[in-house]
Amino acid sequence: MKVHYTGTLEDGSTFDSSRGVEPLEFTLGSGQVIAGFDEAIVGMKPGEQKNVTVPVDKAYGERHEEMVITVPRAQFPEHITPELGQQIQLSGPNNQPILVRVVGLDEDSVQLDANPPLAGLDLTFDLELVSIAE
Repeated sequence: MKVHYTGTLEDGSTFDSSRGVEPLEFTLGSGQVIAGFDEAIVGMKPGEQKNVTVPVDKAYGERHEEMVITVPRAQFPEHITPELGQQIQLSGPNNQPILVRVVGLDEDSVQLDANPPLAGLDLTFDLELVSIAE
């Protein structure tokens, strides 16, 4: 599938778009995109456009406060100077990479959030199916 899309939040702000660049290419049902995006494409024909709202449970799921942690600055890697909004890759259990965002800073600590940035939000997509792979 090749799809052009614009994703917006409840307040109308755009969080992502393929307009002006190449359309998103993915395999339907492969897990490459969120479930609600996948489901919205089913049954569309090339050239068809539609607007859909994907609820939290079909998007990035609920936000979990236990995924926000505070790390003492003394334990923070010396080669990284944390800044608000910065994304940092850490190693989790079994050295699995975990992407976190810096969401708070003070003299003594750094607050990190491992929730996906769009967790807890309903997402709206303007979709245009460009083509279906043969």
